[in-house]
Amino acid sequence: MTFLHALILGIIEGITEFLPVSSTAHLILASSVLHLQETEFVKSFQIIIQVGAILAVVVLYWSKFWNWEVLKKLTVAFIPTGVIGLTVYRVLKTYLLGNMTVVLLALLIGGVALIIFERFHESADREVDFSEITYRRAVLIGLFQSIAIVPGVSRSAATIVGGSLLGVSKRTIVEFSFMLAVPTMLAASGLELFKNHAALAGNFGMLGVGFVVSFLTAIVAIKSFLNYLKKRDFSAFGWYRIVLAVVFYLVFVR
Repeated sequence: MTFLHALILGIIEGITEFLPVSSTAHLILASSVLHLQETEFVKSFQIIIQVGAILAVVVLYWSKFWNWEVLKKLTVAFIPTGVIGLTVYRVLKTYLLGNMTVVLLALLIGGVALIIFERFHESADREVDFSEITYRRAVLIGLFQSIAIVPGVSRSAATIVGGSLLGVSKRTIVEFSFMLAVPTMLAASGLELFKNHAALAGNFGMLGVGFVVSFLTAIVAIKSFLNYLKKRDFSAFGWYRIVLAVVFYLVFVR
């Protein structure tokens, strides 16, 4: 991996982390196009640079993280993903992360699911009100998020669709999903640093580039996504996922 690769992957991460398109899938596909070998460092890089994008949420939603009631609900929502993530960590790194078949299928199926969801589900776009998210709903949202352990599913899509199905308004679940990414990705990156710190030795410069670039692009992406949702739904993202999966398979896999 070169610094140019780190720059490209950082941009991709920042743009896609909070959109319902799976940043992990995009990083894996981009790494394949760039002919990057699936080394332990590359796999760890794809996980750790997400912290840069997560920092953008902390900056933009700083005041809301001081709300004790919201923090408790975020903690409750994080627990299912944390437990499941620790349980399947080895399987994830060995068999799923980097598995092109799994990634493309998840993109395709997730795209169809988003289109069907928007076709049959109606959600009033009210102002953000975290009281809509009860502790029971927080646990269930956390279970939906845990589905995104499979590369290509999209953590954002899983939590937003899951929360919407539970009756949470669009704007509220979108912002809750943003904030829930903070403990989730910090835990994932911390585990990665602990488990594979040897693979990162001597490569902290490239990690730094990916981190900073993903942070800057994520700030722009979050604001743009929220403006987009004021007038549109998630259908376009569903079609995008389907087209991406099919085109990538036909051009690079078949």
